[in-house]
Amino acid sequence: MKLYLIWIASLIVSPAILAQNPPAQPYKKRVLESTEVDLLSSYYTQSGKNAAVSGGIGDESLQDATGTIVIAIPLTDDDVLTIDAGVSAYTSASSSNINPFDGGQPADPFVASSGESQSDTWANGVIRFSHSSDDRNRIWSASASFANEYDYTSVGVSGSFAHLFHEKNTEVSVHGSAFFDQWRLLYPIELRPPGSGGGEGPPFHLENYTITGNPNYSPLFTPLTKSGRRSYAAGLGLSQILSRNVQGSLVLDIILQEGQLSTPFQRVYFSDVENSFIDQFHLADDIERMPNTRLKFAIGGRLNAYIHEAITVRTFYRYYRDDWGIHAHTASVELPVKFMLGRITLYPSYRYYSQTAADAFRPYDQHLSTNTYYTSDYDLSGYTANQFGFGVSYTDIFSALRLWRMGLKSIDLKYYHYTRNTGFSSNLVTIGFRFVLE
Repeated sequence: MKLYLIWIASLIVSPAILAQNPPAQPYKKRVLESTEVDLLSSYYTQSGKNAAVSGGIGDESLQDATGTIVIAIPLTDDDVLTIDAGVSAYTSASSSNINPFDGGQPADPFVASSGESQSDTWANGVIRFSHSSDDRNRIWSASASFANEYDYTSVGVSGSFAHLFHEKNTEVSVHGSAFFDQWRLLYPIELRPPGSGGGEGPPFHLENYTITGNPNYSPLFTPLTKSGRRSYAAGLGLSQILSRNVQGSLVLDIILQEGQLSTPFQRVYFSDVENSFIDQFHLADDIERMPNTRLKFAIGGRLNAYIHEAITVRTFYRYYRDDWGIHAHTASVELPVKFMLGRITLYPSYRYYSQTAADAFRPYDQHLSTNTYYTSDYDLSGYTANQFGFGVSYTDIFSALRLWRMGLKSIDLKYYHYTRNTGFSSNLVTIGFRFVLE
């Protein structure tokens, strides 16, 4: 009887004890343990002889230095806020010849003008919020962005959703974005009203110059009627762990652009119009004219194989086409190799790219004035390109190196050399530092 009464008492008392001391909740790892700060910098140079500003000929030299800071802040166990801000300053021989007559030297497409249009500054900012479900199988994100330079402003929004299942062996994702851009219509100086300077030097008067070739210069130019551009993108992704050592993914992207898709300061020359020159510079017959819509489609796949705990092979292929007549293929391979227990990783890489020319593309002085659309921008030409890269990454697992209250998490240094069969080449060096705020 005594044991029975004790058992009855335990049934009464136990719920009260549990109510005062509820069972401990299962441990949930935070998406991001601490605030992380990335400091990124890059330096880019290029050279070439097919500047679109001067109608497909001329110096394409450009130097660009960029600095970026990215701060990722854990708001809760499940939520992360990321702030990304950057500034880029560049000098360009090509853009300097928007007004080739303001530098105090004879105008020449292969000589950069020293006037105000030779340099510019670009700035951008992105705010991104992401939320993960308790089981970390569903991830939502949304972002807003803003970018501005002298002649262009862009505002954008984007969002994505990813779902992991089959014990996180499979991931399906969907994303979308919209960008609303605005040109400040900047034409070649000779096509502007007399007396215009437009911020690129003193007022320009054509009658103050001696015109050779056809002295009766009369361009077939009318100002553009639209200055806005809208871009809408949607994409699907599928990632699958195929085996213990192999992972694959597929991505499908569709982009629709509407509005002013021509670059207003890029010159075009007609073979059926007599040429007019000032010094060695060919005066524009018109500016680039392209359709007001562009539909882009791309499908790509990745296959990553883990050969050894220290060696991984990463491969990628993408097919692209659009309704401007461009078809393109991209293939790349990267071979990360780890040393010192994973603290140091080397990244040799190679990328191959080829594309057909847009329907409206012709080289310098080969368009006809009767054409509806025309461009001499070699980014829209047919070409093949090769890119060789090498990088090294250092990971400080224990954040032994510190700066103020921040522990150094990683350092990344990468170099890329890019060439086209059109005579264009570029070099890019990037360095990044990731810190953990403690």
